[in-house]
Amino acid sequence: MPAEISPSLPFGPDWAVRVLDGTPVLLAYLDIEQRFRYANETHRTWLGVDPVDLIGRHVIEVIGRRNYRRAGPALEKAYAGHMTSYEGELFSGDESRFAHGNFQPDFDEAGQVCGVFTALVDITGRRTLELQLHESEQRFFGAFQHAAIGMALTHPDGHFIRVNAAVCQMLGYREDELLKLNIADITHPDDLAGDLALLAQLSTGERDSYQLEKRNFHKDGHAVDIQLSVSLVRDANGAPLYFVSQAQDISQRKAFEEALHRERELAEVTLRSIGDAVITTDTHLRVTSLNPIAEAMTGWSTSEAQGRAIEEIFQLFDAQHNETVTNPLRTAIERNTIVDLAGKTLLRHRHGFDTPVEDSSAPIHDHAGNVIGGVLVFHDVSETRSLALKMIHLTQHDTLTGLPNRSQLHSHVEQALATAARRQQHAALLHIDIDNFKQVNELYGQADGDRVLRALAAEIRLTLSGDELLSRYGGDEFVVVLPHLDSVGEAASRCQILLTHCEQLRVVGVPELSLRVSIGISVYPDDASEPETLLQHAETALVAAKAQGAHGYRFFTASMNERALAKRRIEAALRQALSRHELSLHYQPKVDAETGSIVGAEALLRWHVEGIELHTPDQFIPIAEDSGLILPIGAWVLRQACRQARAWQRAGRAIPISVNVSPVQFQHADFYTWLDDVLNESGLDAGLLELELTERMVMSGDATTGLLRRIKQRGVRLSLDDFGTGYCSLSYLKHFPIDALKIDRAFVRDLPNDHDTAMITRAIIAMARSLHKEVIAEGVETFEQGEFLRTAGCSQMQGFFYGMPMPAADFGKLLDMAPDSAL
Repeated sequence: MPAEISPSLPFGPDWAVRVLDGTPVLLAYLDIEQRFRYANETHRTWLGVDPVDLIGRHVIEVIGRRNYRRAGPALEKAYAGHMTSYEGELFSGDESRFAHGNFQPDFDEAGQVCGVFTALVDITGRRTLELQLHESEQRFFGAFQHAAIGMALTHPDGHFIRVNAAVCQMLGYREDELLKLNIADITHPDDLAGDLALLAQLSTGERDSYQLEKRNFHKDGHAVDIQLSVSLVRDANGAPLYFVSQAQDISQRKAFEEALHRERELAEVTLRSIGDAVITTDTHLRVTSLNPIAEAMTGWSTSEAQGRAIEEIFQLFDAQHNETVTNPLRTAIERNTIVDLAGKTLLRHRHGFDTPVEDSSAPIHDHAGNVIGGVLVFHDVSETRSLALKMIHLTQHDTLTGLPNRSQLHSHVEQALATAARRQQHAALLHIDIDNFKQVNELYGQADGDRVLRALAAEIRLTLSGDELLSRYGGDEFVVVLPHLDSVGEAASRCQILLTHCEQLRVVGVPELSLRVSIGISVYPDDASEPETLLQHAETALVAAKAQGAHGYRFFTASMNERALAKRRIEAALRQALSRHELSLHYQPKVDAETGSIVGAEALLRWHVEGIELHTPDQFIPIAEDSGLILPIGAWVLRQACRQARAWQRAGRAIPISVNVSPVQFQHADFYTWLDDVLNESGLDAGLLELELTERMVMSGDATTGLLRRIKQRGVRLSLDDFGTGYCSLSYLKHFPIDALKIDRAFVRDLPNDHDTAMITRAIIAMARSLHKEVIAEGVETFEQGEFLRTAGCSQMQGFFYGMPMPAADFGKLLDMAPDSAL
């Protein structure tokens, strides 16, 4: 039975008492002396005591001194008039329980405390769960804190919630320092956008996790390369709680990769630069690569040869019996040893020409010594090899400055972009042009102008480091390749340094020279990801820099693509040029090297509107070739030149006319038919027509050789234009029906002062004459150049020194004025 309730207590009727007795909460009322005045039935369960026996007894007597020491202070506060609570351990004999108790004072009408209501709840079960949860959390955060890999918990807003020791050590921060930062504070600016985009995809549920290589900043400022793995923890409603990140320092791996890449780049540059030919294969003797010398000696490009059997590309024959020789690389791989060619062996070119070669073959091994491929190293042992190497070097390097030329620039840019992509950095091209360089030549002369170009090249190279490259693009234009930039702003800083260095440049023999340059900048990957496009954009930016005023630099912007629009405008105007009679032919005299008399003329295309040159051939002919307009224009040129030559022939001044043929024309299936029709229509003696072809056109395949023979049988003369700028070996010339070689102006320009150029030029002339070919020198501009070429055995000359290109009427007057005399 429950204890009786004093009539003075504020309790209701019997039903209320039954409710109080049935509650699992220990309810009691204590008077001012801390004696029980009421105790509900739950006391029987907790204390094993009849609640009636508790009435009138002191609290300390019932619960014991140990329990009173724990809960007593809270009870005393209640007697002092304050509602209080206690949560903690209480004992019943040897049994321990956790309880939560509330103590509320009871006030009489005078506002004085007259008793205390007590209510205790058993929370032992909840306490056990809390302890288990705490233990689990401790185990988790212990593993988190001491994990060997860096770990961090990040709030959806980007700030760090928790970081472990490995992350702190990786980035050089204390834990409290990192917890004040967010992702943006420690991420490299170039990597931040990508990281945030992936985090956003995690938040929206587009992906469950992601991995990313990125750069974080160490406390001391240097970048740390890390491999990052990130997942997301959500609450019960699916809302993002925090990101879990695992980070591994991969800086050492990146350093190894960088070293490996540099070795690979060095090997590639070496292979492209050495004088020997190199072919590599896999273990099945399928070709994997050829360097430029190997391409020239076999007639196969790397792209064409890749995947083909080595015997198909590298065909060897015994020089004495013309029998097939077993490929030495097959033996080298089978025996795992180095094998050299024995005896006199010939390499058969793709187009049927044989070259005596020496060869060394060896297997390629991996780090464990396993054979993973093979390499052939061979060279031409004929008398032309030394000359060919010199010529190849000249085709790849500018003869004036010694810098890589335009033909090599594309491959260097390609390598630079690959490096930047792997490092996740920027790269930039700086297209440099001297302001008003024409005035330098006019004021000081061409020799001093060349001296200025060499001095400028040397000055620019002083500002470059490591793998940064300087190339001569042509004329007074240079291109600098910056393969790795941490920020776009670095490119601007480099330009400012270049501008200052160029302005301070002093050249011996050129007093009071104030050299100023303009620079166009294109940036990878912001502006383009392809080498050719990046070069075009740098050139476009250069045009914009010069347009805004001399001596400055401009970054490329999309709005600068007016150049492309200008190209389209030229193409549109060119389509109307023939019908509007805007195109005409000018004729430049060719003279006999000994007598100086006119012995021929070259027909050169010009585009004039009302007497003003609208565009130069260098501007509109490439556009004509790209658009296909060169076919009707080329046919018109051929027809006009033949008609003019026939007119001079009828006038008693039969003079050979040479016409340049575009590769687009020459490779057309109907070219021979067009040529035959023009000769028949004009009535010109075929022997008075000479077609000027390039080396690459002549070397383009078996079909070309057949076409050359048909043209030659028709009686038309053939000359090889710009000789020395390709890979055509002199030993191959005897296989082509070529009448004459035109020595490229790149050789003539440095005569007679440059020893190497003079030596090569003499060798070209001597060997060409031994093959019964005429030799014509173009671009002769000085008496000294002409005298050197004449004494070296050159048969004809052409250049400004002997006459500028002129209209047909003026050329006819020249013939009439000096019919038999020398120029």
